[in-house]
Amino acid sequence: MTRSRITLLALAIAALVVAPLGQGNYIIYTLCSWLVFSIAAMGLNLTLGYAGQVSLAQAGFMGIGAYITALMTLNGVHWSLAAFISIVSSFAVGLALGYPALRVQHHFLAFVTLAFNTLLFLVLRNEEEITGGSFGLVGMPRPSFFGISTDGNLPFYYFSLVCFLLSTGVLWWILRSPWGRAFKALRENPIRAESLGLKIRRQTLLAFAIGSAFGGLAGAMQTPLVQFIEPGSFALIHSLKILLMVVVGGSGFFFGPMLGAAVVILLPELLRFTEGYYLIIYAALVIVLMVYSPNGLIGLGQKLLEKVRPKHEARHDLKQGVSL
Repeated sequence: MTRSRITLLALAIAALVVAPLGQGNYIIYTLCSWLVFSIAAMGLNLTLGYAGQVSLAQAGFMGIGAYITALMTLNGVHWSLAAFISIVSSFAVGLALGYPALRVQHHFLAFVTLAFNTLLFLVLRNEEEITGGSFGLVGMPRPSFFGISTDGNLPFYYFSLVCFLLSTGVLWWILRSPWGRAFKALRENPIRAESLGLKIRRQTLLAFAIGSAFGGLAGAMQTPLVQFIEPGSFALIHSLKILLMVVVGGSGFFFGPMLGAAVVILLPELLRFTEGYYLIIYAALVIVLMVYSPNGLIGLGQKLLEKVRPKHEARHDLKQGVSL
């Protein structure tokens, strides 16, 4: 990584640190939601953008993480242990669900994950003795670390920011590892990758499971943020919402999910001044973006960069920049 990129990264982190200062509780809560959903979208981007596997169950994995964390913290278990178990459980369920991915691909796999998300929603709604059913669970405590409480919205934002940065670092390491290169080879040309000795089935399963684990972490963070969860919070519509984040930001780009989550979470809030028209404006902007830039906002940025800079410099940025 060049010095200029390190400088830009430092400035971005500094901006995230100062972003909530002087803001009201609602704005800070919205920023926390953006960080949480960015983590979930990063996991889906690994599955979809890098491994090329379509999943409509990311909200379901958030639900697994959220309910495990809620049940454990309500019984006196510290959040860190509950979150770890949530991540491991989501990874394990992702492995189990990933087995159909060994036989089906693309839209067929999407139907499998859609069925799983629907099944999970029905289980969460009907097992009232455990999950609270449609009434959900309420009163989950926010964690404390070394005597520092995250009860306030501002402390919880910084807690969420730390989790977000750690997740980003882990994802960066995965994509720079042999696993990450194998995922990209799997997406670009599975037949050629297999001819080169890559074990397609194992890599597909691994990408699915790791992406699911990110969803479990996001759910574990959602629980203390909202302090109330119910099955509808993890229904299929929310999986589609996370999918929209990945597609709008730029599927297969490292920073795509963060940018897409910002658009999906923050843009509607910025358009509130239009009152009843904000959803129409928001939907129209998304449609226009998808028509003119199927690669999302980052893909649009690269197109503009290629027009204003020499081609050889644009190619260098493509290799060294936001795309891994």
